[in-house]
Amino acid sequence: MIIPSIDIMGGQAVQLRGGRYPKLELGDPEALAARYSRAGEIAVVDLDAALGTGSNIELVERITRKYPCRVGGGIRSLETARRLLDAGARSVIVGTMAEPGFLSQLPRERVAAALDSRDGEVVVEGWTKGTGRGVEERMRELASCVSSFLVTFVEAEGSLGGIDLARARSLVAAAGAARVTFAGGASNAAEIAALDAAGADLQVGTALSTGKLGLAEAFAAPLSSERPDGLWPTLVCDEGGRALGLVWSDLESLRASFETGRGVYRSRSRGLWKKGESSGDTQDLVRVEADCDRDCLRFTVRQNGRGFCHRGTRSCFGEGSGIERLARTIESRAASAPAGSYTRRLLEDAALLGSKLREEADELARAKGSAEAAAEAADVLYFALAKAFTEGARLADIEAELDRRALKVTRRGGAPKPAFAASQEDLSWTGSH
Repeated sequence: MIIPSIDIMGGQAVQLRGGRYPKLELGDPEALAARYSRAGEIAVVDLDAALGTGSNIELVERITRKYPCRVGGGIRSLETARRLLDAGARSVIVGTMAEPGFLSQLPRERVAAALDSRDGEVVVEGWTKGTGRGVEERMRELASCVSSFLVTFVEAEGSLGGIDLARARSLVAAAGAARVTFAGGASNAAEIAALDAAGADLQVGTALSTGKLGLAEAFAAPLSSERPDGLWPTLVCDEGGRALGLVWSDLESLRASFETGRGVYRSRSRGLWKKGESSGDTQDLVRVEADCDRDCLRFTVRQNGRGFCHRGTRSCFGEGSGIERLARTIESRAASAPAGSYTRRLLEDAALLGSKLREEADELARAKGSAEAAAEAADVLYFALAKAFTEGARLADIEAELDRRALKVTRRGGAPKPAFAASQEDLSWTGSH
């Protein structure tokens, strides 16, 4: 698949031809990341750090917290690598320090080795220093320490001259179980399809930024369909992965979705269907993903209005359930609850809400048995969601924070603050509810 790439220099997105100047100025990296991430995971490279001329780490962290990213450029200390992983980087790409002793101190499944090749020789320190070793040799040395390799053909970087597919296939074979992503010289969708078929990805920067390759065309290159009309079945989900409904997509609708940042599909009876255009129940596109067989899509969206279904329900399978439905109930009651009602009081009286939250948390801490624990946990969740809502946070924000925390590699000790420390004797009293 495609991995859209953003290189950062001096706080701006750029592209360098052949790893050197002249550079192509592309503007705000965060705006570019917002657009590119609609096609899934993106690559973010700090060129200043790679070249040893500065650092853009705070900017890289901001992007990484918002979007699924693999991050590289000047990662030469364990502190920097762990900082980026803690920020939510799906993986860190290590070049100059890609040696077993360094890599083995990081989680293997989240480490990629950058093998930058100029005329067959691996180069380091921002492509400025030769190592005298070839790509295959380095793959053999590092295979046990990484889950993937990023192979950049430096002499072709920014040239749009195309990928040497025969060379790429031989390197995929040499990498064994590690996934290989190629960069440097990408020029057309056919290369993406060929590499995907070989089990590799293509990292693309210049071709996308210059318009030589469209984001939708690049994303769709490996896709297939068994239908006579060529449509792709598309599962629409909310930000928590809950199914809203099944629709259809084609290249035109996919292009419109990427360009507008909205949910746009192909109706078999009405043509191009911009969800919510008539009903007002629009969708903000978060990202599009292809399944493992490349014949089905998943749209992750932020659903607005009443819901996805034409009958006015949250999904085509009903109004949903569990925590997500509870969160929507709290939001709707905030807008419709009459003055003086408990819900209105709770949402408008911070002291009352804080007291109830502490009360229910204490009762959960004292709960005995599965039934009581479930009931008290449900109470805590209700008041926790209400508190988050009053501060402007929604369930999707909470879920995103949980996902970021799952990616942390630095762990806290977990000891309670003195004011909240309790003895077993304190917790043995269940109180009256």
